[in-house]
Amino acid sequence: MRFVLRILKALALLLVLVVIAAAGWLFIRPPELLRVGDGYAAKIVCSNVFIAGRAAEDVLHDDVQAPGNPLLRLVRVSVDRDNDRVTARFMGLFAPSYALYRGAFGCTSVPDGNFEAAANAAPFDPPAKMQANDGLWPEGEGIDNPADGKIAALLADAGVAGPAMRAIVVVRNGRIVAEAYGPGFSAKTPLIGWSMTKTVNAAVLGRLMLGGKISFDDDNLLAQWKNDTRARIKVSDLLGMESGLAFNEDYGDVADVTRMLYLDPDMVSLPANAPMEAAPGQRFRYSSGTAVLLSRIWMDRVGNAQAAFSYPHDALFSPLGMTSAVFELDARGTFAGSSYLYATAHDWARFGQFLLQDGVWNGQRLLPEGFVGAMRTPTAASNGRYTQGQAWLAPGGSSAAFGLPEDTFWLTGHDGQSMAIVPSANLIVVRLGLTPRRLDYQPQVLLKAILAALPQPRGPQQQAGSQRQTQPQP
Repeated sequence: MRFVLRILKALALLLVLVVIAAAGWLFIRPPELLRVGDGYAAKIVCSNVFIAGRAAEDVLHDDVQAPGNPLLRLVRVSVDRDNDRVTARFMGLFAPSYALYRGAFGCTSVPDGNFEAAANAAPFDPPAKMQANDGLWPEGEGIDNPADGKIAALLADAGVAGPAMRAIVVVRNGRIVAEAYGPGFSAKTPLIGWSMTKTVNAAVLGRLMLGGKISFDDDNLLAQWKNDTRARIKVSDLLGMESGLAFNEDYGDVADVTRMLYLDPDMVSLPANAPMEAAPGQRFRYSSGTAVLLSRIWMDRVGNAQAAFSYPHDALFSPLGMTSAVFELDARGTFAGSSYLYATAHDWARFGQFLLQDGVWNGQRLLPEGFVGAMRTPTAASNGRYTQGQAWLAPGGSSAAFGLPEDTFWLTGHDGQSMAIVPSANLIVVRLGLTPRRLDYQPQVLLKAILAALPQPRGPQQQAGSQRQTQPQP
């Protein structure tokens, strides 16, 4: 019996030592996977608390833990409102990661804990906050027409709207004809677009093209590429995701994309130093790093740091009346053009209307002729799935396979964000939510149902007319 007790005591001691060693290891050198998880939690909680005004515990549970890796359920967060910071720790103890709120520029991950550098990277003279007015959408926030009953009924159908829908806005002929919101969300809630941000970022670059400061054919884009084959990469290669740069976009593990977003305060560093795996224009590789490079390139072309920080607001958001838009920067001052734009569903729809109108707003051309056309033109290397302007033609399946109009093109983002633009129907459908890919929801189902509910054109003349550039109509 004594022998058995000795064995049990020895095993207990061994277990204690193992636990102490493991805790020491997690404290001193936590695995990158834990650091990524904590970085993700801190950033998402920060943006939703300070931009969207949501409760931190709701965001942690609903946005971070419920749809994510099971390890995220062990993450705990604390919000320091006095210093505008959020800290996330695994089990409340290990692998701390931080996010900092910087006013008009939203939140940024601060993986190195250098809050001073992160604070100094954002300008002290942010663009003035715009105020929404009571005019009719898209000029203001007013909706005067009663919702289309058939479409409203579709939006109320969970099978059509999809799991965890947070906002749907349907725009026809330049006016909102129906909208729906999930519990706890409204027309005033800024929501993340994830990779829909890429298309907005491309449009910001397009504004510079209109002024002649950059072109599709520009190469020698970064100084560090000057003496190697990367100097041959053109703006058009980056816009079409055909740069030839290696980049791992796998969100299921510690990959290039998660390193860039949550482990590196300078998001430009990783994609800018990526090796070439193919000649420019020869291989399609979806890459959030590509979008961040585009941000850095257009910011450099603006020519003045303060003007670059204000440029998305001055050149795009203000003219379109996107009063809620918050385009976030990384910790070293580059716009996170891959992922981090928050805006209300109404403002996301404004951007869609802008593209539907071929880059013209209130009679003024804001994008070069042909730029939106590039957003609708497939690239050969993507086998027709992706376009020349950071948009999709066939996310998860071709339009023809779903019986959709051939001119449909898409903005899509992580966890079920989507915007369908159908010029031939004068239609925009914005759908935002928290719908992980494993749920197998496809926004084409929603778009097809809405198209079927619309009044059908009376004849060829009306159908041809619907493809012309439209301005809002009552």
